[in-house]
Amino acid sequence: MQLLLRDYPRDVWPDHPNFASSIQNWMGAHTMFRTLSSYVLEDTEAFIDTELDDQIYAQKLAKYGDLLLRNLHGHHSWEDRKFFPELGTAEGRLMAGLEMLEADHAALDATLDRFQRSANRVVQLAHLSPVDMRAEVGDVESSARDISALLTRHLSDEEDLVVPIILHHKLRG
Repeated sequence: MQLLLRDYPRDVWPDHPNFASSIQNWMGAHTMFRTLSSYVLEDTEAFIDTELDDQIYAQKLAKYGDLLLRNLHGHHSWEDRKFFPELGTAEGRLMAGLEMLEADHAALDATLDRFQRSANRVVQLAHLSPVDMRAEVGDVESSARDISALLTRHLSDEEDLVVPIILHHKLRG
């Protein structure tokens, strides 16, 4: 994965002539995922610490959890179907790295599914039985922590592999 990163380290990306707005938009989506993930985790911790009302927490969890899930699933689906094959065609030497990123997507999907089930349960309890929310929120916290950890590693690995390929081959300009 380090093959092109040595020639195109992160500190040169913004000033590189092939660093197009499409790359900035793609990386902007990654920033959004990190932000949404931190919102979900911070709000969950605040609820556990009784710093956030149950109804407000449920509303925020529904809003930011849904945004995180829908956008991540759509983004990763597009990467796996369109983006990574294009990059693999341009730079076949890094196919193993692209395949690793696709495997990360599968692992992240399983964690997102676990998060979705537990978050939906907590949101439903906010309407049906708010006193029972606290007993169920541990699963939300656990999966939110796992999502955050996976995203931290995966998005960094993805950027370190993908951006140098794009810069080197003048793709998506």
